[in-house]
Amino acid sequence: MPILALIVVGAAAGFIATRLMRLNTDIPTTIAIGVIGALISGLVLRFLIVLTGWAAGFVGAVLGAMVLIWLWRMYGPRR
Repeated sequence: MPILALIVVGAAAGFIATRLMRLNTDIPTTIAIGVIGALISGLVLRFLIVLTGWAAGFVGAVLGAMVLIWLWRMYGPRR
């Protein structure tokens, strides 16, 4: 069952990623992109959590703050 879930989630992720990056691919390639991307990100996130524990949450907080600053600069009030 986890393999089937990985394929379904990977297909959806691949579809969204290829559309966001404006990449025209066939269905098997789209699914492969999504599945491989899910595997890579899953391994990286698990590695970070095991390696750093609570510090991974800190890294996530810093990244979230950086995104918020970027959004504020792009769409906030102009001087």
